[in-house]
Amino acid sequence: MDLYAIMQNQFGLFLLVFARISGIFSVAPIFGSRNIPLAVKAGMSLLLTYILVPLLAYPDFTIPNALFAYILLVISEFLVGLIIAFAASMAFNAIQMAGSIIDTQIGFGIVNVLDPQFGQQTPLIGNFKYILALVIFLTTNSHHLLLSALFSSFQLIPVTKAVYHPSISDIIVNMVVGIFVIALKISLPVLVSLLLTDVALGILSRTMPQMNIFIVGMPGKIIVGIFVLSLALPFYIMFLEVVFNDMFRNIYHLMASMGRL
Repeated sequence: MDLYAIMQNQFGLFLLVFARISGIFSVAPIFGSRNIPLAVKAGMSLLLTYILVPLLAYPDFTIPNALFAYILLVISEFLVGLIIAFAASMAFNAIQMAGSIIDTQIGFGIVNVLDPQFGQQTPLIGNFKYILALVIFLTTNSHHLLLSALFSSFQLIPVTKAVYHPSISDIIVNMVVGIFVIALKISLPVLVSLLLTDVALGILSRTMPQMNIFIVGMPGKIIVGIFVLSLALPFYIMFLEVVFNDMFRNIYHLMASMGRL
């Protein structure tokens, strides 16, 4: 193989690796935040690509001669990165859903704050749980594990060798179902306590009809909800470890499925 062909293959491999890393940096937690400027994301993607390409040994790698075929490969690699980032963001979507459920039940459903991560309005407690999950994610060095999964993706799914099996859709559906399960587990203590509070207020309204239950019930539910939320906070932090472990298990399960011929 002449020098021109070698340089062409190396440059083509560089762009394909850059496309996959860019897909991950578009949606993944922490790295895909809107707080990070686009130029910084592109620079980090280029830096990681520059580091990874010499470590990838593909002796039989060749660039297609047709431009359209190469563009399809770039889109495929970008899609691989998006799928991995989507799997990584599932856990945080479940946490936001749990916070939204708690906010609605407590009475904070109309109190929204700006989430700088995605630039949208989020409920108050949902944003608190989400920020706390990000802090735990960083303090436990889970972002390092995410970068390790990024490097492992090139071993499990070689460049241009991604296979989109029908089983991938089943895995993604199970992950989406897992969002609702995780959200229910996180919000269950508050939901049960507020349900018991509603039952107690209902009994109180029957025994003392002259009392304005609406005036008493609203601040009462807020006090009970915040109290139970503070009691359940240590268990929530421990539960995050389980959630993050499941997140990485799903990521590797997806990569193993996409890399299987």
